[in-house]
Amino acid sequence: MTVIRAAAVQISPVLYSREGTVQRVIAKIEELALRDVQFATFPETVIPYYPYFSFVTRPFEMRSEHLRLMDQAVTIPSPEIDAISAAARGANMVVSIGVTERDGGSLYNTQLLFDADGTLIQRRRKISPTYHERMVWGQGDGSGLRAVDSAVGRIGQLACFEHFNPLARYALIDDGEQIHSSMFPGSFGGDLFAQQTEISVRNHALESAAFVVNATGWLDADQQAQIMADTGAPIAPISGGNFTAIVSPQGEYLGEPLRSGEGQVIADLDLSLINTRKVLMDAAGHYSRPELLSLTVDRTTRAQLHEHLELTEEADHVRI
Repeated sequence: MTVIRAAAVQISPVLYSREGTVQRVIAKIEELALRDVQFATFPETVIPYYPYFSFVTRPFEMRSEHLRLMDQAVTIPSPEIDAISAAARGANMVVSIGVTERDGGSLYNTQLLFDADGTLIQRRRKISPTYHERMVWGQGDGSGLRAVDSAVGRIGQLACFEHFNPLARYALIDDGEQIHSSMFPGSFGGDLFAQQTEISVRNHALESAAFVVNATGWLDADQQAQIMADTGAPIAPISGGNFTAIVSPQGEYLGEPLRSGEGQVIADLDLSLINTRKVLMDAAGHYSRPELLSLTVDRTTRAQLHEHLELTEEADHVRI
């Protein structure tokens, strides 16, 4: 029997500060290590902060906020990535965390997975930014639609509304994920958003026969007031929507879900429960019908530039 202690972390960013938020995350990793946590999930794009402004501001008014996010976004590699890597290594903890990543002049919703030795073992981008997010983030490719082996087991990651794409979820189910790292923005969309998140993560646990560790972000009253002052938005769109929880392969809660405030849900994951569920229903095995239903996934890493090499007539050197 393998038992893993996991934490789903509900945490606030330091608004408008990449360095400040990274320090908050590192402090939380160190705190969780004292509680023998071996795996932790942090919220969607918590570093530097989720672009709430894009939901509450008209497109032609959001340029300054968009540029501020670009200025604070994470580049890879960077000192901030090195710092999180060192924290994961020091805590002997596998860490899944969402960042807004800057690559050249573009931003992406990126999920990073650090192994317990600090190695960055997955860097995946949300394949389809949702609704208002399309004004901020570019699209990811299919290279991250896979589970990866780590010190605590085989882990898959998806962000927010990717969980409403059954084919994206099935790509991870078929790839044998044992622990599913799920992350949402939090403090967003009100009670209905929280209810939808709850349904989504419990459903994925049942269909995948994996443990789901789901984290949402949190804005305190001062942060809400700051965003309202900066954007002219009302409070309702940046309230509620929190559901941080750990769900077993049977769809049951492990610990009490966290719906408000900062904190974490910590639970022990008994990986033998995966087989207990799969005996009944293995969506990628005996319960599948591949002759009737199948999925094609293109996991090619996409690039804008493709270099083709050809030999000169003399064939004595290579010309690009």
